[in-house]
Amino acid sequence: MKKNILCPAFLKTLLTGVILTTFLSFTQAADAVADGIFNVRAYGAMGDGTNLDSAGIDQAINAAAAAGGGTVLVPPGTYLSGSIHLKSNIHLLIDAGATILGAPQDLNVYDETEPYSLGGYQDGGHCFFHNSLIWGENLTNVFITGNGMINGGGLVRSDRVLDRMVGFKTPGLVDTNSVPTGPVRLGNKAICLKLCRNVLIRDVTIFHGGHFAILVTGCDNMTVDNVTMDTDRDGIDIDCCRNTMVSNCRINSPNDDGLCPKSSFALGEQRPTENLTIVNCQVSGFEEGTLIDGTMKPSRSHNGRIKFGTESSGGFRNCTVANCTFRSCRGFALEEVDGALMDNITVNNLTMIDVPDYAIYITTGERNRTPNLTTNSQAHNILISNVIADGVGKMSGIQVMGLPGHPIDGVRLENIRITSNGGGTAENAAATPKELGTGYPEPGKIGVLPAYGIYARHVKDLELANINVSFITNDLRPAAAFVDVHGLVIDNLKPQVAAGVSAAVFADNVSGVSVRNSPTVKSPDR
Repeated sequence: MKKNILCPAFLKTLLTGVILTTFLSFTQAADAVADGIFNVRAYGAMGDGTNLDSAGIDQAINAAAAAGGGTVLVPPGTYLSGSIHLKSNIHLLIDAGATILGAPQDLNVYDETEPYSLGGYQDGGHCFFHNSLIWGENLTNVFITGNGMINGGGLVRSDRVLDRMVGFKTPGLVDTNSVPTGPVRLGNKAICLKLCRNVLIRDVTIFHGGHFAILVTGCDNMTVDNVTMDTDRDGIDIDCCRNTMVSNCRINSPNDDGLCPKSSFALGEQRPTENLTIVNCQVSGFEEGTLIDGTMKPSRSHNGRIKFGTESSGGFRNCTVANCTFRSCRGFALEEVDGALMDNITVNNLTMIDVPDYAIYITTGERNRTPNLTTNSQAHNILISNVIADGVGKMSGIQVMGLPGHPIDGVRLENIRITSNGGGTAENAAATPKELGTGYPEPGKIGVLPAYGIYARHVKDLELANINVSFITNDLRPAAAFVDVHGLVIDNLKPQVAAGVSAAVFADNVSGVSVRNSPTVKSPDR
């Protein structure tokens, strides 16, 4: 007769193993939620850069949300991921040494585009939000921090298929023969938040962020602080947001805009971007990746910049920009071209080096990407002070251009020093720049201006104080030119001018001119 193999000794060993395994499981679970911290490794994420970890990260987020909130820890490692879904009351902490890596497109692990039927009044990238690496919608208390990295990896910069899906450029008219019959999986944003409240993004580094490293739309009470973005297209777009602070950020974006407030029609309403503070930031246009590695190689496109617009259906109000640097990129731009109001804008303490096209660009236009529009684009109450720009391209120094019959109203520029590369010709000086009209607001589409320092047209109540403009290569254009300007004060303008060239020229339709402390500027007799 054979003995029963389930002898007491074996049963004791088996029972001990079960107890130990159960204890370890409980211990690991306890470790996963110790002090409100949910470690993604405890929920299946491996961090080896090969296995797909987004499901494990999502499980940790879901567990934290089920517990009422907490910190989801991404420890050191490389976490290959598709779409990661944020929830309310979650702190996503990407630790030093940790990288969330965007998966290749052919894995089909980014969420499908959601339904959208509001018309293509902005490009497709602004119309879809779910096809992102990290995203959340209608959330409260969202925090993304840590000294780790978000590497977009497989995120794409081009989204023409999305443009066709919404009828971009022909709003409301979709070419059904050239668009997909259903949603698409096209991961093109690193972080995307829509209609969220109480948001903090701090300390992380974002590399290769797709079309947008950060896109925030319709968010309220948001802080973005000490974030480095080194990316191929837009750095951060702040669209239709209120009560936002962006501080201490470094944004390199050679092929598109760096820090870009907008007010598109993506939410189906004219919602302004307002109560915005941008402070202590650096923007540049070096080759992608060379800000992070420190080599800072100049790029051919050298875009970068801080730009308000172009999407501007809702307008901008009560915004301030201060203590920012521009390097190897375009200058500062204020653009209201979609029929709304830009009002109460202050800009202070900017320094620029090697800005190829212009230093300061203020414009209104009639592109009018807004449905049922009954108003004209307007810009009022703008103050820009304490600006130094060196290595400014031949095209222009400062441009202020309103619309015929609808002037930009109430602009003061003070304490500004601009050094142009120069090289303007007499032919450039004699040119009459075309009106922007319905065109895209970019100085390059208008071309070299007839004044190398300041050009103002269709402006009311323009004040210029303590402005010094000069050139490196001899320039045969005047330092300043004014057309259809009414109420012009020039105080202490110090221009460099070539022999035989006037310091400033005034068209016949300029009125109400006051010139003080500017001996080289001859006031017109009006």
